[in-house]
Amino acid sequence: MSEEQAAAARKQGRREFLKASGAVTAALLTPSALVADTPKTMPGLPVNPVTQSAMPTRNLGKTGYKVGIFSLGGQASLERPSNFDVAVPIVERALDLGVNYIDTSSIYGGPERWSEQYVGKVMAHRRNEAFLATKTKERTRDGSMRMIEKSLELLKTDHVDLWQLHDIGTMTDVNEVFAKDGAVEALMEMQQQKVVRFLGITGHYRPDALMECIKRHPFDTILMAMNAADPHHYSFNEQLLPLAVERQMGIIGMKVPARGRILSTWTPPPIEQQKHSWEGMVLAPTPGTITMREAMYYTLSRPVSTVIIGCDTIAQLEENVHLAREFTPLSDGQVTELVAKAEPVSKPSLFFRFYDRP
Repeated sequence: MSEEQAAAARKQGRREFLKASGAVTAALLTPSALVADTPKTMPGLPVNPVTQSAMPTRNLGKTGYKVGIFSLGGQASLERPSNFDVAVPIVERALDLGVNYIDTSSIYGGPERWSEQYVGKVMAHRRNEAFLATKTKERTRDGSMRMIEKSLELLKTDHVDLWQLHDIGTMTDVNEVFAKDGAVEALMEMQQQKVVRFLGITGHYRPDALMECIKRHPFDTILMAMNAADPHHYSFNEQLLPLAVERQMGIIGMKVPARGRILSTWTPPPIEQQKHSWEGMVLAPTPGTITMREAMYYTLSRPVSTVIIGCDTIAQLEENVHLAREFTPLSDGQVTELVAKAEPVSKPSLFFRFYDRP
């Protein structure tokens, strides 16, 4: 079969799964009937043969998957336009180094969804080596169905391992996704039809909305912002993290270096440039206060399954894998010291908790 024929077959298969779901608005009421009508089965969990010798692994909650403690984020170089020559080799090298979890999203890289494009270039021939996670920012069932169809096409696969509700920040988000014809219906339908393996939520704004989601549905994972500045403003550590642990969720830490702002090696752009970079962004007039090693080890010393970090270069990627390989947990005293050390730059390091939300 030619590559063109294989691509056409994949696309036809995706359309059949999604078409079938459109006939089952009652799927939430009669899941057994849906399963009976859907003979598709999931392949086994992906296996990267290098992971076990490359870095420590942890359980991804109750999913049965052993994830390396460092995972590749889908931003940085992986969301820049027309960046195939840089981004695709980063994904390839990550798998070579033993990374076995790749994060992306339908909104990374703008309308062209560059991040999913770059990851898809690699998944086309290495799909069974990576636990593949993507997201929908849409709040409706139909909008999310369109998102997953395009995600499957760009990622060059007929299934994803984790489909997540992206950026749940307020109770408005919660009520929209759980409403009739809301996004949660799409997630559940695609899981029942074995187009997606597990379901998750993500967020970085405030803890309350994420906690409410966990109480309303038994999501498999949570992707949450967690860095050494966290305890200073709207902490996720206080109640959200313990709740996720109690529910035995896979917990993925993000915003670990806060886009560099928490790092002592970071050089702040001119203030005028910062003002135009993102409306509502907290300005960062000074460098951060901790090293990348400290930043990563703080989060890995919390009860997380893995951390995702976007990389600009292969050198950054290799440094992060090295840090993961050498990781040993920090003592409570060391954690307390890092939290205090991060306090002077805590607002810039938690900029995502301060911009205006509807």
